[in-house]
Amino acid sequence: MGVHHNEIKKIGKIYGVVFKRKFKRKITLFILSGFLLTSIIFSTGIGCTFVSLNTVMAAIFNVLTLGGNSANLQYTTVVIDVRLPRAVMGALVGGALAVSGCILQSMLRNPLASPYIIGVCSAAAFGASLAILFQAEIGSIPMLGVLYVPVFAFIFSIAAMFFVYYFSRVRGKISVEGLILIGVATMLLFSALTSILQYIAYEELRSIVVWLMGGLWQVSWKHVIIAFPGILLCVTITALFSRKLNLVAIGEETALSLGVDVEKLKKYLFVLVCLLTAFAVSFTGPIGFIGLIIPHIMRIFVGNDNTVLMPASFLGGAIFLVWMDVAARMLIAPAELPVGILTSLFGAPFFIYLWHKNKGRVLG
Repeated sequence: MGVHHNEIKKIGKIYGVVFKRKFKRKITLFILSGFLLTSIIFSTGIGCTFVSLNTVMAAIFNVLTLGGNSANLQYTTVVIDVRLPRAVMGALVGGALAVSGCILQSMLRNPLASPYIIGVCSAAAFGASLAILFQAEIGSIPMLGVLYVPVFAFIFSIAAMFFVYYFSRVRGKISVEGLILIGVATMLLFSALTSILQYIAYEELRSIVVWLMGGLWQVSWKHVIIAFPGILLCVTITALFSRKLNLVAIGEETALSLGVDVEKLKKYLFVLVCLLTAFAVSFTGPIGFIGLIIPHIMRIFVGNDNTVLMPASFLGGAIFLVWMDVAARMLIAPAELPVGILTSLFGAPFFIYLWHKNKGRVLG
């Protein structure tokens, strides 16, 4: 009887620990969601021209009610047409890059993996540079209009995805080592092609260089409307694979023994990561290190379970980029820094720390 009672107590303790852990994770996601919403609202009031919270809320309320209360709305254009789309796009891009990094780190079982190693960002940079160099001809295409730069960046991103996928296969299977090596080679190839375009550019050189630094200053609601469904759909689909990704992160043999088609899963995840990265960088330019550092920060709070880590990474990446964008427009106001410079300044020391901490694991 005593033994039976002790067993019940042990089981109760185990269930108690599991319940506590799940509750803590749900609370963390709830807090992150609330912080993201407040970050977007507060960030729209901060800039070269300060707008009070009451005015921000009145402007948003006015739009939602199709012109309700018109008091204190002299800053409506600044809030609704300029800063709010920047904040929303920053949240989408930061979240997309963070989820991409989270997936790659689990799939490749490499803590230093990030979206940049698959070559998609460099291909997007080449496509955008090409569009800027020939903007007079490309911008006049009726179907493109002002979206010619994001469209060309996206097209070349997808082309790079197929290139890396095709050449990283060994006997019909995606090789992890091959994926990294071909991805890095693709990145270097498109970086060299972009450098050639910069070399032959004259009047367009400054526009190319500024785009390559990454920023949100040219974002409008038109860009948000196009990017939002694509990013949301990709993030939703990746969440469906999170449990299987947990098994792959433990080991491919373990995943296979439990009935997971590892090759098919890697193929789907690779395509999703490429699409997320392409949607993100096509509208803002390359913004580095978010996919590397945010998943590691979120692991401190929610652990390694991808069912929780993925949404936490999305929220964390979104919050991070929203506030980085605020810092970018405040540090040298009234001028503005490209946000990609700030994320690199923040991320590079963190990368060095990660390398020092994990070099045995990466090299071994």
